[in-house]
Amino acid sequence: MPAQKLKVAVTRRLPEPVETRLAELFDVTLCDSDAPLPREELAQRMASADVLVPTLGDRIDAGLLSGAGEKLKLIANYGAGVDHIDVETARTRGIAVSNTPGVLTDDTADMTMALILGVSRRLKEGVALMQSGDWEGWSPMALMGNRLGGKRLGILGMGRIGQAVAKRAQAFGMSVHYHNRRRLRPETEEEIGARWWDSLDQMLARVDILSVNAPHTPATFHLLNARRLKLMKPTAFVVNTSRGEVIDENALTRALRNGELAGAALDVFEHGASVNPRLRDLPNVLLLPHMGSATIEGRLEMGEKVLINIKTFADGHRPPDLVVPSML
Repeated sequence: MPAQKLKVAVTRRLPEPVETRLAELFDVTLCDSDAPLPREELAQRMASADVLVPTLGDRIDAGLLSGAGEKLKLIANYGAGVDHIDVETARTRGIAVSNTPGVLTDDTADMTMALILGVSRRLKEGVALMQSGDWEGWSPMALMGNRLGGKRLGILGMGRIGQAVAKRAQAFGMSVHYHNRRRLRPETEEEIGARWWDSLDQMLARVDILSVNAPHTPATFHLLNARRLKLMKPTAFVVNTSRGEVIDENALTRALRNGELAGAALDVFEHGASVNPRLRDLPNVLLLPHMGSATIEGRLEMGEKVLINIKTFADGHRPPDLVVPSML
């Protein structure tokens, strides 16, 4: 199939250089709005395209895939996570799925450290005080937070991002602990200074800060439930820059309101943009609108991966970032 005739449908606005390059290479349908497409319009684009370029805000379920027809052959996801796509149904219908792994590792790890600092040093409360105009000057007892040096950081999920967080935490003088589906190689553990815990429960009981860096899969859904949150020290903080579904958000809210945790910093939420309103009212909770990967450089590199995956597919080869069952 000639690349210049390949019909590509995009579901959101993308950075201008990415859109320009897509238009140069393919017969592309772009979006004028950054809002999610209505389901009906998304279905229409899927039915008329050879390649769909969705984002994590587009739920590509079995119903949409069943109506895609025979034309659609590749879903080139603009993002690393694919839990919003029914990959198994796509495979059974002969539709390949690709993603954009690796390019957002440093950006997300940087944001994780920003949230760790923000919640432990009470930046939200400090900013609110300054904006209110009520600050009357320095006081020795005002807004005292927690020093990071010497604290135990627990990392749940030690993939690329988890390891990048571990390296940054080392620079702050933190002791790094982790729980992962598979233990890292000894040389990797030594490089990042991390101790492996086979038991997540035992690690949770011992850490001062927990960084959630695990993907959303059936096995990780509500992995941090009410029982596990109760294992943590009342002086501990929870930070999540991965997927909101890993934490039972209602249980986390109850623990924070009851003083069973010292605070939380969240960039992702269990129900997407529908954030639990009780979380907004807590002074010890720092909330961000899924900004972990939001850098100019990262977004352009994501687009470059999408382009490479589509171009490789158009040339009759396997996309380099093809999602396979073992990854899920």
